[in-house]
Amino acid sequence: MPRKDDGVPQEEAQEAAQLHETDVLIVGAGPAGLFGAYYAGFRGMSVTLVDSLPEIGGQVSALYPEKAILDVAGFPTIKGRELISQLVAQAASAEPTYLLNRTANALTVGEDSVTMGLDDGSEIVAKVVIVTAGIGKFTPRPLPAGDGWEGRGLVFFVPSFDEYRGKDVVIVGGGDSAFDWAHQLDGIASSITLVHRRDQFRAHQATIDAVLASDAEVITKAQVTALIGDDQVEKVEITKDDGEVVTKPAQAVVAALGFVADLTAMKEWGLEFDKRHIKVDTSTRTNLPRVFAAGDITEYDGKVRLIAVGFGEVATAVNNAAPLIFPDQGVFPGHSSEGS
Repeated sequence: MPRKDDGVPQEEAQEAAQLHETDVLIVGAGPAGLFGAYYAGFRGMSVTLVDSLPEIGGQVSALYPEKAILDVAGFPTIKGRELISQLVAQAASAEPTYLLNRTANALTVGEDSVTMGLDDGSEIVAKVVIVTAGIGKFTPRPLPAGDGWEGRGLVFFVPSFDEYRGKDVVIVGGGDSAFDWAHQLDGIASSITLVHRRDQFRAHQATIDAVLASDAEVITKAQVTALIGDDQVEKVEITKDDGEVVTKPAQAVVAALGFVADLTAMKEWGLEFDKRHIKVDTSTRTNLPRVFAAGDITEYDGKVRLIAVGFGEVATAVNNAAPLIFPDQGVFPGHSSEGS
């Protein structure tokens, strides 16, 4: 699969509707899903990951790629983007198939397989499904003034920074993603303007302080009310609450306004939910045969939602799925250090 400069696989090109066959289908390409892909390969399984986002990494890539994560074993501190890059490199040993920018929307459980329908008409036939979908399908909140501008300079993610080198960038939002990207683009972009509708922010204070101390211009109590240009955005119109209108040059506009989560499709699969989470037992089995779940999407007595916990849960799911895929194998895989 083609890769970007940071080693993270790019979105697989949309193809005509087709049939994919795999041992394990993982729904969700966030940290738990990526580690599950590695572990499935370690157990000798073929693995396919599907995700509704165009980028690998789930909430980490979408919401806090530059945030320092402090609770992953073995890393005193690691940025979200670096963690995803390491997980992708680890998962590469399994040679997984990534189906990105596609939504899993129909599930049929058979006697010895599970069939998953995707929104592009494709189908995946798997022996086991592991759901690691975090908060479910989530889509970016739209920028009201951005209708028709996506792909013409308006984006919702900043997967890599180099493409913004020398550009005037306007970032809309006041959360971690907005400030992370403003901080990281300092010294890369020609100019950075951050626009937020309030004068209070939801990002980490250290990042806020770094952006305020940088060359970035922060405009509060204001909204982007128009994008202006021909084929590509060239400038934006910003309207302040007091009625003042200012115009800023912009060859790129990043709408970091958060996301809307949607569990509708999964709830139609017949899975048992506890409000917004899938109920699982201690082996991570759901109420459906051959369907497991791990990570933030799950619920059980004593559940703790940490990335580190998700890693353990998805390994548990893969190991308990192994006898369903290879009837001659047991749940316990042996230790990875054995025979090394």
